[in-house]
Amino acid sequence: MFPFQTNRSEWVSCLHGCSLQRLWVLIVWFTLVLATSAMAGMPAKRDVGEMFKAAETAGKVGIARKTRAIDARAAHPGEIIVTLIAGEGKETQSRPAEAGDMVVRNRCPETGNEQYLVSGKKFVARYQGPYGKPDAEGWSEYRPTAPEMHYFIVDEAEGDFVFTAPWGEDMVAKPGDAIVGNPKDPADIYRVAAKSFKCTYEVLKYVP
Repeated sequence: MFPFQTNRSEWVSCLHGCSLQRLWVLIVWFTLVLATSAMAGMPAKRDVGEMFKAAETAGKVGIARKTRAIDARAAHPGEIIVTLIAGEGKETQSRPAEAGDMVVRNRCPETGNEQYLVSGKKFVARYQGPYGKPDAEGWSEYRPTAPEMHYFIVDEAEGDFVFTAPWGEDMVAKPGDAIVGNPKDPADIYRVAAKSFKCTYEVLKYVP
């Protein structure tokens, strides 16, 4: 691809002076090496809607509902919530919050009680409350209305991957995680970390 072999000695020689053409080629080569290394460590981007269809065809879609109570507070307009899973790191981040949106905090110590943003419309449809008075930071208890959701479990063959969540940001998924979808809204598909799914959802129809 390049007119000469590029290695450490080429960089060393350029420290003592080299042509602009040679320097430019070295810079391009180094940039490509960095880009290739970064891409090699990135999970593949997948179409999770197509994955859901494939899981349904294979009979691997079950039914579950969220049953564990959560804490929630009103979001500040413009606030961005970064969802962190204990032991894994960043799962996703929200779009900037709008008036009426809510920040949900799961009650799941195994995941670090992760937080995420829910639109005002979806929050009213999925949770009821509050129960009791808010604490000093504005958090109050709410309980799921427990609508039935479809899900499939990411298997080892799929490996890690990323997909575009309904709010427009990338979301990471790993083997063992549940990909949960709203049967009334095909575009409403998101990841629930394996530990979070286990401690906050009740499985109504199990699929192996």
